[in-house]
Amino acid sequence: MKVCPRCQATLETPLACSACGALGTLVPARERDPFLVLGIARAYAVDPAELKRRLLSFSRLVHPDFFATEGEEARGAAEAASAALNAAHEILSSDFLRADWLVRSQGGPDESHVREMPQAFLLEVLEWNETLEAARQAAPGSPERAAAVSLRGELLERRKQLFATLARRMTPLPQPGSPELLTARKDLNAARYLDKTLSELDALRVAQSLSH
Repeated sequence: MKVCPRCQATLETPLACSACGALGTLVPARERDPFLVLGIARAYAVDPAELKRRLLSFSRLVHPDFFATEGEEARGAAEAASAALNAAHEILSSDFLRADWLVRSQGGPDESHVREMPQAFLLEVLEWNETLEAARQAAPGSPERAAAVSLRGELLERRKQLFATLARRMTPLPQPGSPELLTARKDLNAARYLDKTLSELDALRVAQSLSH
């Protein structure tokens, strides 16, 4: 753990010192570790309540309003620290973003290099796409739209299962170069498909409710 250069207290976050209030020095965004920012161990499993507690605690340290009388430079630094804190929390509080960051940080491929999904998942995708396309073409209140409502529940359950599998795959974290990182990326590609399709189904549901 690093210590505060001003008071030598142990730092919970590199953003600021909880003992004396001194702001830290931010590393470039592309090099920023969200786990380090929030002061928790790097792992796929996180405690949402602890994340929230740390977000609120550290937000009080770096809130720009507390630096309003300390000059433009200090206020700008506080704004940057506050943005970094919120960005770190956004990543770690999302099962998808957290897994995506961990796969890349462990040297695994990103989605621009690996676009495939698990082979078994592709068979389900064909059926889901047919149901979704039929619902898009059908009128509100039709059997096809009703089928889309049922599909939404199926996809939510499939997403839950997918992330349970991903959690097991990512615990403990795979070593750099491990084949598990490639498999995890394919799982994440499947999760992205599910999230996109769920958004489309939600849009159809809204359109149907407005037509009544």
